[in-house]
This record gives sequence, C-alpha cells and structure tokens, in this order.
Amino acid sequence: MRTFNDRLRGIHAATIVPMTPDFEIDEAQLASHLTSVASTPGINGLLVNGHAGENFVLSLAEKRRVVELARQHAKDCLIVSGVNHESSLEAVREAAALEQAGADGLLVFPPNSWALGHADECVIEHHRHIRDATTVPLMLYAAPVGAGAMAYAPSLLTRLVADPRFVAVKEGSWEVAAYEQNLRLIRKLRPEFVVLGSGDEHLLTSYLIGSAGSQVSLACVAPELVVSLWTAAEAGDWERARVAHEKLYPLAVAIYRDAPGGRATVRLKACLRLLGRLSCDAARPPQPPATPGELKALEQALRTAGAL
Repeated sequence: MRTFNDRLRGIHAATIVPMTPDFEIDEAQLASHLTSVASTPGINGLLVNGHAGENFVLSLAEKRRVVELARQHAKDCLIVSGVNHESSLEAVREAAALEQAGADGLLVFPPNSWALGHADECVIEHHRHIRDATTVPLMLYAAPVGAGAMAYAPSLLTRLVADPRFVAVKEGSWEVAAYEQNLRLIRKLRPEFVVLGSGDEHLLTSYLIGSAGSQVSLACVAPELVVSLWTAAEAGDWERARVAHEKLYPLAVAIYRDAPGGRATVRLKACLRLLGRLSCDAARPPQPPATPGELKALEQALRTAGAL
C-alpha cells in the first residue's frame, strides 16, 4: 500500500470554488471542475480549501462540503484540505471537521495576521493545537518571502519540521534562494520529509534544484502542461522541460505576478471562463471582477500556452 508521502509525489492541483452571480457556491460547477481536473492523466491529487479556493471567505460548513464533493468526484486522487483560521481554537474545529469529511491530509496555513509579526511560540502552539485534534498526516506551508513575518525563519522551520506528525511542506517561498535554503535545511533534518516546490512562476527552477512535485493552482487551468513540465523534469529531460516552461511562464506571470497583487483567484476563474470550463467567474467580495486589461493578458497567455 502506498503511503501518504508516496502519493504526494508529482502534480496536485489546487482547485477553485465556482460561485453563482450572488456569491453562493455552485455545487454543480464545482463537481464538474473537480472531475475535470482530477481526471487529467498525471494529476495525482487535489488541494482543496487553499488560497485559490478562497478558504479565507468560506464558512466551515462550506469548506466541509468542498471536501465531501472532492471525495465524491475525485475518488482516485489524494485529497488534501487547507486549514486556515486566525483563531487556533477555530482552526482546531475546522481541521477535525475536514478530516471527518474525508480529507486524506491537512495543510496548515499560517493565519494572515502573522504577516504583521508573531512570537515563535505562537506559531508552535497553533500547529500543536491542530496536531492534537487530528489523526491524518499534516503539512506545513512555507509562505512567500513577500508576506512579511508569515514566512518562517530557518530557526522556526527547524522546530516545526521536528514534529513527526508533520510530513511535508508546500514550499511557496516564491523566491529561489529561500526555496533552496529551506529545501537543504529540511533534507538535513528529515530526509524523508516531502518538499513540494509550489511557486508557480519558478516551477522549472525548483524542479532543477530538487522537488518531489507541486501543489499548484496553475494545474487547475493548464493541468496537462504542468504535468508535462514535471514529467520532463523528473526524467531529466531539461530541453523538453524548458519547452513546457516557456509555454507556462507567461500564464504564471499574468495570473500571479502582474500588479495589483492578491488577484490570483479572480484571474484563475477568468481563465476557466475564457476556456469555457466555467459559466460564472465571480469571486466573493471584496474582490472585483477581472478587468479588461487582465482579461486581455490572460487570453494572450492562454494562447501562448496552447490552451486557446
């Protein structure tokens, strides 16, 4: 039987949550989205209730329903659910409920308030509360270096990795030097710990440095292309990987890098609507719809990727 760590290897798509025009979850569209992405050859799992899935604006009941639908419509996939709450006590309730709903593992996101600063003991205590309330494998999240104090310093990462209940990290430092520093530190501390290079703009670089795969929202828009990049990299075929990277890079920039920041979910949904896979690309307030400029950039990038 393959272990959780074994199943984490490869590409896992971080999925979105389709909404109706009045911002309710569209379960039929969500089921279709989950089925479409999960059925793509080479997609080994799904990350639901992640940042792309608007986890910060969903209720606990809605997050639980997302896991239930993922379990129902992506039966052969590893299902990891994000846990994201400012309160450790509420995060505990969320984690326990999502495990009960059928998640194979849980990814613990740092509360957004930590970007302003925090004591290390605060971080340790938050993860400890979630650990003690659950039984499934747990994952850490390495936040982007641009997210202030939300990104864990090496000394704090060392303490988090030391907990045997945590078995993997979604490495989203979004900066190559920080990614390699964290990778080398983790490999030294726990060689079996799974590091997933998950900065959508530098997947090729992280695969070259070393990675067990990725949990990325780019794979919910262009899953075949992300899989082809990983497959080539895993085989050491860097020429073929470069070809896939050149197709993907403009799309990653248009979704994640272009100003203003914090627009990835809106742009992901806009891409899916441009591709005819989503009838409504609404995201919950306070995010406004994609602008004409964003739509133009996304359409051009999708053409470069060969998706349109």
